Amino acid sequence: MKNKFALFIIAAMILGVATGWACNQYLTPEQLPQAVAGFSLLTKIFLLLIKMIIAPLVLFTLIAGIGHMEDAAAVGRVGGKALGWFIAASIVSLALGIVMVEWLQPGAGMNLQLAGEAVKAPTTEGFTLESFITHMIPSSIIDAMAKNEILQIVVFSVFVGTAVAMLDDKAPQVMQLAEQAASIMLKVTELVMKFAPFAIFGSLAATVAKQGLPILVTYAKFIGGFYSALGVLWVVLIAAGLVFVGGRIFRILGAAREPALLAFSTASSEAAYPKLLEGLPKVGVSRKIVSFVLPLGYSFNLDGSMIYCTFATLFIAQAHGVVFKPEQILMMLFLLLVTSKGIAGVPRASLVVIMATLSYFGLPDEWIAIVLGVDHLLDMGRSATNVVGNTVASAVVAKWEGQLTDPEPQPEKG
Repeated sequence: MKNKFALFIIAAMILGVATGWACNQYLTPEQLPQAVAGFSLLTKIFLLLIKMIIAPLVLFTLIAGIGHMEDAAAVGRVGGKALGWFIAASIVSLALGIVMVEWLQPGAGMNLQLAGEAVKAPTTEGFTLESFITHMIPSSIIDAMAKNEILQIVVFSVFVGTAVAMLDDKAPQVMQLAEQAASIMLKVTELVMKFAPFAIFGSLAATVAKQGLPILVTYAKFIGGFYSALGVLWVVLIAAGLVFVGGRIFRILGAAREPALLAFSTASSEAAYPKLLEGLPKVGVSRKIVSFVLPLGYSFNLDGSMIYCTFATLFIAQAHGVVFKPEQILMMLFLLLVTSKGIAGVPRASLVVIMATLSYFGLPDEWIAIVLGVDHLLDMGRSATNVVGNTVASAVVAKWEGQLTDPEPQPEKG
């Protein structure tokens, strides 16, 4: 069944590109916007369904995961190891983006002038370290869930789960409620995922229909350079997995194949989260570790998004003939190390961080216009990389905790 679903996804991708190209070539200018809107609706429905389930899923799985820890010290130990790995992976991702874009120079020679028209983009007003830290703490968990503020939900869940772990009786009724609610949400997720191939078709058809294939040629150097950087990052992540987990990392990454493909196709890391949460325990990564590390990873360990921040920022500077000094690049790395922790695993969120970085260095934030056209294509790659990065992180932390066990037995098919 899994193989059939993967085939459906691949078929939807191919059909989506072909349909989008046909619409771009043969529809009139009056007909094309209607077709794009129709295709986009499929993707919007799917992502709304994902957003519908993501908050309660994170809340209950994280409470259950932390609550099963032996004590509060275990929570702190696992959390410390996970955050240590996240910070190291963040620095490697950001630095790799800098090295690759400086080596490949994809924007050199473009000699672009300041964009003449205003660019409609997310605001960066109030985007500071202070506002980020205060924003982490929810004034109301109900409000946080209503707004899908994943980072706030994570903070609340950590407090509740830690309190449960500190109790002598482990609050069995609360734990049973959290576990049953998590099971229900996973079943809801299973139903939502059946719509994924249609969403993938709509997403790709809309993008190609609107932009056409020539956009791929125009930005081939930028796209190729960034995907080359992602390829190097994948090698680094897999090598790190080999060092800390051993050859078993390949089987674990096999469980992430379908979620990564889903993230790539929908350009949304969140779309892959439920499948990853369900799949990793089946290959022996402790469910307690997965339920704890993955939600944290989706707020603090978006490796693909971070490498994009440095790569895209310096590409924009190159395209406009701006040269950063070494000390400015180091400052950029530190700035992005902090601000990238607020990136949500949804399309185009990285643009806010890039605009904030441009403004910090006194560059016009409307320069981001040169990457907006291909951002969706690049978002696909970085979303898939986020999945791989969090998979490796979960496996490594489980190994460190001695909770990399035998794969869960699968029910026999009659």
